[in-house]
Amino acid sequence: MSHLDGSIRGGQKPRATLGSIIYSKTFRTIATQVVMAALVVMAGLFLYNNVVENLRAQSIATGFGFLQQDAQFDIGETPIAYNATDSYARAFLVGLLNTLRVSAAGILLATILGFSVGFARVSSNWLLSKVATGYVEIVRNVPVILQVIFWAVVLRNLPGAREAIDFGGFAFLTNRGLSFAVPATDPIHGPIIYACLAGIVLSILGGYLARRHREKTGRYISMLWPSIGLIFGLPALVWLLGGAPTALSVPALKGFNFRGGVTISPEFTALLIGIALYASGFIAEIVRAGLQATPTGQIEAARSIGLRTRFVMRYVVLPQALRVIVPPLTSQYVSLIKNSSIAVVVGYPDLVNIGNTAMNQTGQAVEAIAVMMMVYLTVSLITSTFMNVYNRLVAIKER
Repeated sequence: MSHLDGSIRGGQKPRATLGSIIYSKTFRTIATQVVMAALVVMAGLFLYNNVVENLRAQSIATGFGFLQQDAQFDIGETPIAYNATDSYARAFLVGLLNTLRVSAAGILLATILGFSVGFARVSSNWLLSKVATGYVEIVRNVPVILQVIFWAVVLRNLPGAREAIDFGGFAFLTNRGLSFAVPATDPIHGPIIYACLAGIVLSILGGYLARRHREKTGRYISMLWPSIGLIFGLPALVWLLGGAPTALSVPALKGFNFRGGVTISPEFTALLIGIALYASGFIAEIVRAGLQATPTGQIEAARSIGLRTRFVMRYVVLPQALRVIVPPLTSQYVSLIKNSSIAVVVGYPDLVNIGNTAMNQTGQAVEAIAVMMMVYLTVSLITSTFMNVYNRLVAIKER
């Protein structure tokens, strides 16, 4: 007893027994999670085995080997080379690229519209504010699938190719899409694109260096015009050095349709407008809430010391508003990507549309749906990760 008392007085902890470990809170928490995980795994295995046995009983093949078989169907819009003799895997890849294309365009369009309408919602102009409010209420409360179908019907009722709406001979709008002129294929186009990307990177780097300089010295360096010069000047310089080619591929009516230039299909356009307008209504409300979250006193204080309106917006309002805007904005981007799966209602060959075709031809519904689920999960996680990184970059850092 004296020895035990001495150990306790000496700062030594009593030796843990098996009973004390079992009844400890930490052990119970870990054990509960392990048991729950085991039950979930067992339930998954049971369902999987049940599905496999039922499919075998119906003489339906299982596994992902069908991805190497010939697809034996054509796809209307193919951003990469594809024909009916290619594999199902390549068909899924075409669907994925089409999904990414309409999703990227939709995010860009929804962001521009959403931020514009969001700023209009807090405008002091009564008419502009009310028009923006009406826009938000309409696009938010009409189901997105109805909006997509509405625009598909509108585009399908446009004039035919022979009665096309002419935009100066360089663009033509018909019920088969919008055809417009583009620069003719030239080897200089690749370097021009690289020069534009280099200009964007350099402008971002210049903005970062200018911000660091302002934080150290207090002197403001405007990077607006230097950034514009880099983004547009470098490609223009490469274009001039490459001989300044001006040849255009102009759409021309041949037979029953236009040939030449680039044509955007009505299916793509209807889906793009529908999902972008729907998302823009929610983004507008997110932006409005973010702008109104900035205390009025800080705005008035910034104006009282003589800051210009654009400086007040950039250095006082936006840094605080972005903390409110970015997290829900991420959810809207992910929702827009998932909403692109309704492309099947207008016949746009996205991932789900092509997946349904493959599923009907092969009968391997579980595998086809699993591929689509994993693709959407991966794209959504990548989008969320990118936006989380951006959120950390724009977060206000305490000194």
